Formats: sequence, C-alpha cells, structure tokens
Amino acid sequence: MCLSIPSRVEEIIEDQFAIVDTMGVKRKVSLHLMPDPVNIGDYVLIHVGYAIAKLSEEDALESLKIYEEIIKELEKEEKAEILGDSYE
Repeated sequence: MCLSIPSRVEEIIEDQFAIVDTMGVKRKVSLHLMPDPVNIGDYVLIHVGYAIAKLSEEDALESLKIYEEIIKELEKEEKAEILGDSYE
C-alpha cells in the first residue's frame, strides 16, 4: 500500500521539475506526468518522485491535519511501549 502525502510546490525549476515541501522535507520531483500546469503554492501528490495529481488547498490541508494526528498517536504509542505503560 502506498500513501501519498500532499506536498506544496515551493519552486519551479528547469526541465519540468519542482522543489516541493512534504511536511517540512524538501525534495526535487518531476512534473512530467502532470496533465495540468503546476504553479508555486499548488499542492500535489507524489509517487516515486513524480507529481501525479493536483489537489485543492482545502483538501491538502485537511489531509495534512490527519497525518499530523496519526503521527501524534504513533508517538504516544511508541512512548508508552518504551516506558512499559499500558496504552489505551
């Protein structure tokens, strides 16, 4: 199963590439598979280094909020496991 986290386009660079920010991690991705133009500030979904779809800012921010909640829960579980506490 693959999960694609919304990434914000920070910079458009030559040869149909962009620099995107994925939850604080910046990386270079290809725009070659995008059917529509991509602009700075757009949110895209990425698969194996290629932007494959654009999504609305509203949908992207809602998805990112859910990912943040998942991360917090996983961190709580991990902490409880390390400390030997029961997690409910």
